[in-house]
Amino acid sequence: MAHVVTQSCCNDASCVAVCPVDCIHPTPNEPGYGSAEMLYIDPVGCIDCGACIDACPVDAIVPDYDLTPETARYEEINAAFYANRDQPVPVPERPVAEAARVSARALLRVAIVGSGPSGCYAAENLLSRIGPAVEISFFEKLATPFGLIRFGVAPDHQGTKAVASLFQKTASRKNVDFYLNVEVGTHLTHDDLLAHHDAVIYAVGAPADCSLGIPGEDLPGSHSATEFVAWYNGHPDHAHRTFDLSGERAVIIGNGNVALDVARVLVAGTAELTKTDIAPNALKALSESRIREVLVVGRRGPAQAAYTNPELLALGHLPGVTVAVRPEEVVREADGRTDSIEAMKARIVAEFAAAPHIPGYKRIALRYLLSPVSVLGDGRVEGIRLVRNELVQDADGRSRAAPTSVVEDVDCGLVLRSVGYRGIPVAGIPVSGARSTMLNVGGRVLEPDASGPMSGVYTVGWIKRGPSGVIGTNKACAAETVDKLVDDFHSGRLAAPGGGRQDLRRLVAERRPERIDYDGWKAIDAHERRLGRESGRPRVKLVDTASMIEIASSASISG
Repeated sequence: MAHVVTQSCCNDASCVAVCPVDCIHPTPNEPGYGSAEMLYIDPVGCIDCGACIDACPVDAIVPDYDLTPETARYEEINAAFYANRDQPVPVPERPVAEAARVSARALLRVAIVGSGPSGCYAAENLLSRIGPAVEISFFEKLATPFGLIRFGVAPDHQGTKAVASLFQKTASRKNVDFYLNVEVGTHLTHDDLLAHHDAVIYAVGAPADCSLGIPGEDLPGSHSATEFVAWYNGHPDHAHRTFDLSGERAVIIGNGNVALDVARVLVAGTAELTKTDIAPNALKALSESRIREVLVVGRRGPAQAAYTNPELLALGHLPGVTVAVRPEEVVREADGRTDSIEAMKARIVAEFAAAPHIPGYKRIALRYLLSPVSVLGDGRVEGIRLVRNELVQDADGRSRAAPTSVVEDVDCGLVLRSVGYRGIPVAGIPVSGARSTMLNVGGRVLEPDASGPMSGVYTVGWIKRGPSGVIGTNKACAAETVDKLVDDFHSGRLAAPGGGRQDLRRLVAERRPERIDYDGWKAIDAHERRLGRESGRPRVKLVDTASMIEIASSASISG
């Protein structure tokens, strides 16, 4: 018997550390870890000890005998990773900073801007190394913490959201302060942070979307998937948006995991959505939606698609939904290997293509080898024009999509683009490069002219490396940055702040009286969960910041 990693894997790698026989890969010090869609257990090496099950923060690991019809395929996926696998050359492990050298008088104070997974992993890494001799201040412009967990993870992925329990333990430490509803760059400056901390870590993600750059993209009815996801997840800045769901067909450009998330939400029945924590306004709008078909359009073939096998597999288990694929668009090419993870994508898609269409079901149509040319419509979206691509080989042997002369017009009332994310400047710290990241080396933010590191300024997550990886990928990313920060602290390269913890609290109270602390968030959390229990849901999200401030303030007064 062996254990199997399933869909909700977050790549946190907590399981790797406890495995006594080193049978879970890729590990954080192996080259493929940063781009892996999940972790895999070697069915030959596994000794069925169960240590990984206890360590997994999202309950993604199960014994093979407990696999369900929905998860049975993961036994094949885990095994496929090890079939003819080349032994990776491990990346040299980072030296661990010596916590013992920090004296009681050498208190390290760190500000973390952003409270999503990358920032929380950075905080936990600092706390595990230095313990009570570090003080951490989180600054979050929204009234709620944990970023991507609340506003990015799809509402039907409650298992993935369970990783927040790890971050709640970090947030509850006595030497951690939360300043929610406080925006750095508006209420506080970068210099304000450095005046009260030895170092600042920017963990602000990549909140902006990439455009298609085609005619008609700005027509009403054409939106970014980023906006749509924020809307159905209850982001206060997007909660009151409206999307036209009156047509029977929607088209999503891009075929990464976010595109599949959006497709699932668009075709999900009210009964299924009611089991989730989807925002109340979105639940009402989607329950009245007339959309029956969603096209997910990718420019290359199934093997090159950006989505992961777990998300692709999940489409086949949606109640009342059939997955349609045109047989002529099933391209099986996948790096020449029939046993690779990429080849499995092609096999799953081929199975969808061969499956019968069920009359009366809603449809998710996976389309390949197509690129958008223009969004069509007179005053609003009425369709989209696509050009047929063919795969050609570059000089280095890689496949790329090249347009042909064949075009196809598709009628639709909604177009959502899901073609990537980019960072934006924060508090005067610029972004640069194709991915709009903060210029950095190993997490040390560099001067704009790259002449050297900015003193005391660091970065983690997508704003550091670009939009890649999954939630757990941020753990190793944060550890690399914290290595640099702790080394700079021990080496005397960080200027001591003039103000301390109490000085900062007074400053924030003056600049932002509506600040919410972690106790205030716990009151909001309890309120949402109570509403959820009353309606049989995990929680009912508040989407109005003023209501959250009122609940947090009431809890503070009563406490």
